Amino acid sequence: MDEMGLNASVVGQLQDLVIDSEDVGSFLEDLAVFTASSVSAARRQDVLCGITLSRRRRSMTVAGSSHEARLIDEVQQAYGDGPCLEAMRTRKSVLVSDTSTDSRWPEYCATIAERGHLAVLCVPLGLEEGATAAINLFAPQGDAFDEASIRSCEQFASQAEKALRLAVRIGARQQRAEDLEQAMRSRTAIDLATGVIMGQNKCSQEEAFRILTKASNGRNQKLRDVAESLLQSLTNETPVLHFEP
Repeated sequence: MDEMGLNASVVGQLQDLVIDSEDVGSFLEDLAVFTASSVSAARRQDVLCGITLSRRRRSMTVAGSSHEARLIDEVQQAYGDGPCLEAMRTRKSVLVSDTSTDSRWPEYCATIAERGHLAVLCVPLGLEEGATAAINLFAPQGDAFDEASIRSCEQFASQAEKALRLAVRIGARQQRAEDLEQAMRSRTAIDLATGVIMGQNKCSQEEAFRILTKASNGRNQKLRDVAESLLQSLTNETPVLHFEP
């Protein structure tokens, strides 16, 4: 990728973004900034970048190279259609050469044209499990993206896609680990609280769990929260001698 320097160095930088990011959100922010910088250098003009993620039929802007980039990407969400959403639906790049004259999305194009963004290029990123994303580029001059630059951006996107998939996989594993840890803490709290109720009421484990469940339903609280509340009362040396639902 000559214009944007898609070589071993750029691929390595994308990999470093994954390694250095704390989570998927921070990776996407870094990716948006990196993409804007790369395209701006290649086009010799200030190009903004927004990244939109769609999962389970919901679309949301998740990152931008600047506040303005996020804002103009969110404008499209408000209108419910536009080049980015079209790119994600069709899995093909969408170009708006001049937002001041394009008739496909007149309201959206007029809005961002007024903000000084006359060219838009949206390149889709395919993810796993039915999710899609798109890199959205906004340039201040009309006809900013020619065929060569579109191919260049698509090649860059193919590498960014690989990095994003890796980041999503890592993030999913981290989330599963956190969910498991949370589930274990919840199970421990419930087991301890059940034991406390058994001791207080001289009842079986089954009866103690029924009492705890009844309290959860009656107070409209999660079972874990009721259990932790009971244990906290003991920690604070204000024991509930007879736990009542």
